[in-house]
Amino acid sequence: MNALEVKNLCKSFGIVKAVDDVSFGVPEGSIFGLIGRNGAGKTTTIRMMMNIYLPDAGEVFLRGEKVTAAFKDKVGYLPEERGLYKKMKVLDTLLYFAELKGKSGKSVERKAVEYLEKFELADRKLSKIEDLSKGNQQKVQFIATILHDPEFIILDEPFSGLDPINTNLLKEIILDLKRQGRVIIFSTHLMDFAERLCDHITMIDQGKVLLSGSLKELKSKYGQKHVS
Repeated sequence: MNALEVKNLCKSFGIVKAVDDVSFGVPEGSIFGLIGRNGAGKTTTIRMMMNIYLPDAGEVFLRGEKVTAAFKDKVGYLPEERGLYKKMKVLDTLLYFAELKGKSGKSVERKAVEYLEKFELADRKLSKIEDLSKGNQQKVQFIATILHDPEFIILDEPFSGLDPINTNLLKEIILDLKRQGRVIIFSTHLMDFAERLCDHITMIDQGKVLLSGSLKELKSKYGQKHVS
């Protein structure tokens, strides 16, 4: 069964057709990769899934029902353009974003500190965001994305700007979230990341779907050299 279904999404900006009749399904309990080079239409597709952009045509369904604005409450969303309040302290930032999603209290604070420890940021919990490196700011934003225990996690180019050690750590946390039953969708232009993490992928270029299905099926159908 699909947790999410994208059906015939289209979106133009002026004369540019950014997304052209894109359809795919995201199975329950899976890691799903939206793959394509920069400018392929990945971010625009994600923004329509999130109701940030209204599609010119097409619809998005959550377990058979049309997605509404309430879907955002079920989602942890890491946008391509990272946005944190530079003057806030790290721990305050995490607790603030969790509270926006209806989560507060000592248990949330403990979990925030646990994630900071995983990312080797516990000693920076009282630092201002602006005093962190770009990579560390990105780790804080990722923690803010998942701290409220969302059912769905949507990550737009989550590995951008991370060093190899933190990239591997992020991969492990994504796999752990899958084991907890979360549905994870991430976009990337790096096919090797998708191959290591994803159960299903959709590849798009110039706003159109090139390939879609389980990674195993696609490798069997097209051969290794076409899906890597």
